Amino acid sequence: MFLTRFAINPARRGARKLLSSPQAMHAAVRAGFADPADYERPGSRTLWRLDTPAPATVHLYLVSPGRPDLTHLVEQAGWPTTATWDTRDYDPLLTTLRPGQRWAFRLTANPVHSGRKTPESKETQRFGYLRVEEQEQWLLKRAARCGFTVATQQDGRPNLRLHHRQTQSFKHGLKPVTLTTVTYDGVLDVVDGEAFRTALISGIGHAKAYGCGLLTLAPADGAATGR
Repeated sequence: MFLTRFAINPARRGARKLLSSPQAMHAAVRAGFADPADYERPGSRTLWRLDTPAPATVHLYLVSPGRPDLTHLVEQAGWPTTATWDTRDYDPLLTTLRPGQRWAFRLTANPVHSGRKTPESKETQRFGYLRVEEQEQWLLKRAARCGFTVATQQDGRPNLRLHHRQTQSFKHGLKPVTLTTVTYDGVLDVVDGEAFRTALISGIGHAKAYGCGLLTLAPADGAATGR
């Protein structure tokens, strides 16, 4: 597995097109893998996420089974004269994950629940959770099956902050798509190393093709309470 960070130049026309369309960004990410096996393999797939760490700064993160070639993205939406992308081997970190470890984390996810649109509907469909409390509970409940728990603050609340909460509407072909997303920052404790590794390489929740599901880690030392 590989972890990649790519700096996007949001002032470029091509970048603005990608940043405005999860479907276009998905296609651009997929184009970075000539061999389909580098994009998706049994038990792992390519995940991506957009982060905005500062005004006018946008990073694209990828976790992928194979090493990507993002030359086309540099030409379309990057900084051709100053930077390309940084790809690192992810396996050394994955193999060291053990119960009891504490990490700061970030996750952009699609918190949804299944239900019927009307009482008469025969088929169920997914509906996005819109309230902060519902979105928070979605992650707390899903964490157990993903091999971790969210750490608790001194006041008894989860060490968790929700931001970039939004609902986007676009079309996939002729089909309309409504996507509810939220970014979670927090601190977690690993309880099951194998389940946690699986979550990191296969993603959490739905809408992975549209930039959801990628959880990344950072050292928890000095992590602020209530991130």
